[in-house]
Amino acid sequence: MMHDSGGVKTARALKHTVLCLMLLPRFLLAAVMMWLLDFLCIRKKVLLKMGERQDSPDDPPVCVSDSNKMFTLESLRAVWYGQKLDFLKSAHLGRAAPNTERVVSQYADIADFLVVYIEEAHPSDGWVSSDAPYQIPKHRCLEDRLRAARLMLAEVPGSNVVVDNMDNSSNAAYGAYFERLYIVRDERVVYQGGRGPEGYRISELRNWLEQYRSELAHSQTAVLHV
Repeated sequence: MMHDSGGVKTARALKHTVLCLMLLPRFLLAAVMMWLLDFLCIRKKVLLKMGERQDSPDDPPVCVSDSNKMFTLESLRAVWYGQKLDFLKSAHLGRAAPNTERVVSQYADIADFLVVYIEEAHPSDGWVSSDAPYQIPKHRCLEDRLRAARLMLAEVPGSNVVVDNMDNSSNAAYGAYFERLYIVRDERVVYQGGRGPEGYRISELRNWLEQYRSELAHSQTAVLHV
């Protein structure tokens, strides 16, 4: 038994080492970029370029005020955590969608919209953002997360909002940290947005839904002509 336990620990250590080696180049690149963004002259130029490349007014701009520090220990931890979740996520385009029991069927015409509130990207006791409308500490229990989700629901009353559990299973399955858009159809992922904030593209979501609406209308017309 002790030999088996040692083998399991060794396998886990090797898996963790391989994971770190695979993620390290991307993480170091992000770390260098965040260090450069702490120079305000560079930050303003980068944000200006990102604004010029914005494809649609539907897409929220990436905003970082001058007072926000980008290169901190907490920010590096958050970036590493987000990249690790993205690498290990089980949700992939064209494959079965995990945790589909969370999707609520309320509107039957085109799509159901559901917001899954996950852990805070910028908690007040972590990577603090002065741009955040609320100062919310890290969730220590489910009630903390529910309380924070109620603040979101107050901003958009009538929306379907659920919270991830304290094991962060949905966050891990979908690589959602910091934020991410998905479309699930028949328990399969048919649209997978990029990691937010820079990959958060509402325009892409709108284009997919418009194409889907067009396909539905075409299929209904074809049936009527039979």
